[in-house]
Amino acid sequence: MKFNENSNLKTTFRYVVLMLLISFSTYAQQGLIKGNVTDKTGQPIPGASILLKGTEVGTISDFDGNYQLSVENPSTAVLIFSYIGMKTVEINVMGKTAINAVLEENVMAMNEVVVVGYGSQQKKDITGSVSVVGADDFESRPNTQVASLIQGKATGVQVLSSSGKPSQGLSIRIRGTNSINAGSEPLYLVDGVPTTDTRSINPSDIESISILKDASSAAIYGSQGANGVVIITTKRGTSSKPTITFDTYVGTSQVWKTLPVLNGEQYRDLMTELGQNTDWDNYNNHTDWQQEIFQSGLSQNYQLSMGGKSENTNYYLSGGYTAQVGAVRSSEMDRANFKINLEQKVNDWLKIGTRVAYSKYSDVDINDNSSVNTGGVLLGALNTPSIIGIYNTDGTFTSNPFQNWENPIASTDGSDREYNNRRFLGNIYLEINFLKDFTFRSNYGIDDSNGIYDYFLDPYRTSYGRALNGIGIYNTDNSFFYIFENTLKYNKEIKKHKLEALVGFVNQKNFWENSSIERRNFASDGIKTVNGGSEIFVATAYKSEKANTSFISRINYDYDNKYLLTANFRADGSSIFGSEDRWGYFPSFSLGWRISEENFLKESKTVNNLKLRFGWGIVGNDQINNYAYFGRVGSGANYPIGGTTMPGTYPASIENLGLKWEQSEQTNLGVDVGFLDGNITFTADAYIKNTSDLLLNAPLPKSTGFDSAVQNIGELQNKGLEFALSTININKEVVWTSALNLSFNKSKVVNLVGQELFQGEIAGRGYASLVKEGLPLATLYGYEYGGVDSTTGNAYYINNAGEATFSPTADDRKVIGDPNPDFLYSLDNTVSYKGFGLNVFLQGTQGNDMLNATKIEAEGMLDPKNQSITVLDRWRSPGDETNIPRAIWGSTDNSRISTRFIEDASYLRFKTITLSYNFDDKILDNLNMGSLKMYVTGENLFTITDYSGYDPEVNAYGGSNTVRGIDYGTYPQTKNIIFGINVTF
Repeated sequence: MKFNENSNLKTTFRYVVLMLLISFSTYAQQGLIKGNVTDKTGQPIPGASILLKGTEVGTISDFDGNYQLSVENPSTAVLIFSYIGMKTVEINVMGKTAINAVLEENVMAMNEVVVVGYGSQQKKDITGSVSVVGADDFESRPNTQVASLIQGKATGVQVLSSSGKPSQGLSIRIRGTNSINAGSEPLYLVDGVPTTDTRSINPSDIESISILKDASSAAIYGSQGANGVVIITTKRGTSSKPTITFDTYVGTSQVWKTLPVLNGEQYRDLMTELGQNTDWDNYNNHTDWQQEIFQSGLSQNYQLSMGGKSENTNYYLSGGYTAQVGAVRSSEMDRANFKINLEQKVNDWLKIGTRVAYSKYSDVDINDNSSVNTGGVLLGALNTPSIIGIYNTDGTFTSNPFQNWENPIASTDGSDREYNNRRFLGNIYLEINFLKDFTFRSNYGIDDSNGIYDYFLDPYRTSYGRALNGIGIYNTDNSFFYIFENTLKYNKEIKKHKLEALVGFVNQKNFWENSSIERRNFASDGIKTVNGGSEIFVATAYKSEKANTSFISRINYDYDNKYLLTANFRADGSSIFGSEDRWGYFPSFSLGWRISEENFLKESKTVNNLKLRFGWGIVGNDQINNYAYFGRVGSGANYPIGGTTMPGTYPASIENLGLKWEQSEQTNLGVDVGFLDGNITFTADAYIKNTSDLLLNAPLPKSTGFDSAVQNIGELQNKGLEFALSTININKEVVWTSALNLSFNKSKVVNLVGQELFQGEIAGRGYASLVKEGLPLATLYGYEYGGVDSTTGNAYYINNAGEATFSPTADDRKVIGDPNPDFLYSLDNTVSYKGFGLNVFLQGTQGNDMLNATKIEAEGMLDPKNQSITVLDRWRSPGDETNIPRAIWGSTDNSRISTRFIEDASYLRFKTITLSYNFDDKILDNLNMGSLKMYVTGENLFTITDYSGYDPEVNAYGGSNTVRGIDYGTYPQTKNIIFGINVTF
């Protein structure tokens, strides 16, 4: 299979060049209007938007609140004054040449336009559950990843930060995990183009993020909306004059704690107790391995952008560079981004545009979540004894005195490794308005990604390299995606009736291909590319593709600005499924009642907004491996003929033509309330989601000849409550606003056809996670720790009969913890006075358990690993009363996965604290600047938690659906200090 990526790229770039050559339109100047824009205290509002109604002609106020605008037909013109967080005002010009506007505060403006599926709506008209994160929410919260900016800003949205390393992608769960084997990531849309990897997206280019949480809002995306939808909209030009913005910051990062371990003398005592001895005179170093591994990281960012608009043209161009050196040795990341957004109104009925982004991304990863004997860096820092140095006299890395486990610097410095990715993400679209009420939109988007992983382990410095005479690995991973959408929209308003209808057709396709080659036996380290190795150890190549075709429809109806109805229907066909059940049908509807518009409440001075919402819908999921329904053929079943090995094949999977969509049925009930002219706003939602026909890799009868296959088996349930409260506490010379988010979610495995799934193997001690009917997903599973027998020093456990035993069986295991939090919360406070601003953002979880598997390695006392200082309290002689058992060489009996290692991982984290200053107009005039802002931000400065490990906000198994709440030498979150400047010309 071959696909023509180059022609698509050439076509897109040609279009970009064409758009750049289009001259900006000018318009006739018939009348000049001047004035100023202030708040109700008389303070000027710089940057307010002044727009001539019915056109794209407009300007912005300067830093004294003054503006001037040339308009046609001043006698009939209407000016629209708006500013973020303020009520929009419309004023009839009526031939006047001077018009002043006074804007009032409105934190949760109901007229705010929110981007939703295939269009936008005013906030007051939304009937589904939608959260919005605007650019102002993370203006002074510099970060390299989109998901980090969402964390704590939207109810019902959990950002899973599985580690703190620069290369770590983040996972998002919207209202819980919805599947066992299928994907649970939401659908990400960047300017209408679906994507999966958000690491290459530049947060500085983002204008707003809309999160569609319930089925009634996400069902328009059908098969891709089961896990929610994250709609990312990038910036456009906002003023008639070109605006140039330069943003930069530099920061440092450090781990926020270290763990105490045995010193050299204490380690020798432990080894002697375990019956191990050596010539200790050869080992007299005092190496602090955590000090060697942890370092002060450095981050830097530079972003230059230009945007503007005329009557017919809107443009935004940006370029940026971000680099991070991590707080763990050798970890790093850098990214260069380029962005072009162009839109041209050709005439009254035709508009064309493009949004294009190119990124170059690279990172150097480190090996965490692994034991020291498999090269784990974090556990290596804890388990490597201090009595050895970093290097031997010949320049090779030192090893444990009793085992050939090299020190952790061998993992960070002993190999050359780098991942590089180049990505082109963009679209081209046109809109045609005809017959007054109809709009046709056609959109073609692509996501073209090319990744390369290059690795070299030289044949000298490490023991593994010497054993294999060097290793060279070269992996390529290419993907290409296109989407072609055509929609027809009808808008009509007749007296009290407003109707919007949409129908459309969507075709999309994914192509993947990758290859890998590994060669060994290098003659030297002079040639580091794979061709330097004389032995081909692995050489593979793989290609696949997936296609989806969809028909979409939606109706929005509004009667008298009080009674709202939205109905969606989408039909999806996916190549993932067989011909018998290829199509899925996904309906939804939602209702809204704006009670505040009823006569009995309309004149209320206390309640200015009250809306009830109810929604129901079904969405689908097909995020499993391609060709799941096929009876596939595997290679590698070679056989000898006449002394020669001949290639052979074998049946690799069983055919299942009845494989069908995983479906999630969701119901949502919500209320939006605004008090005291918008000074207090409150939103609450209650929901229940039932996911059925799970795409589960389930066991098969042995008579089939296969162990398992993907089948539609099982049911999950998520239900929860969400609350969001925003307040303006003071609105005078000092302005103080607050926002509180609180989210509860309970997950449960409802039906698994009697199966029990064990996953998450830890340290050779079995599985730590259980999936079972009646339990939450990813339940922690193990033994109940009873304590230490004071006579023998052995650990004992409580069996299912409630009796103490030294040798429990596998059947004695039980539920020992729940990694799912009881609730998530955040509190955001912003205070401003004149040019000064202070923002304090707190975020946390409550009630989630963690299996501290790092302690299993650091308190196991069964091999020559160095141990935590807590083992000084271990049992040593009969009669000792302690909770730490004795040391036993080679036995895991005293360190089984058990309640001994379960800890409360609840935390409250000062996620960001930002102090900023905006320079006043006099200074700016002297510097010829539009604005100048300086700030200092602290991230993760303080964490309140009872968790004893490096960090409570990690998971060794990344974004796994079924294994959560495990810390196994995982790279921790870091505390960061960032200094930044924003300049506008």
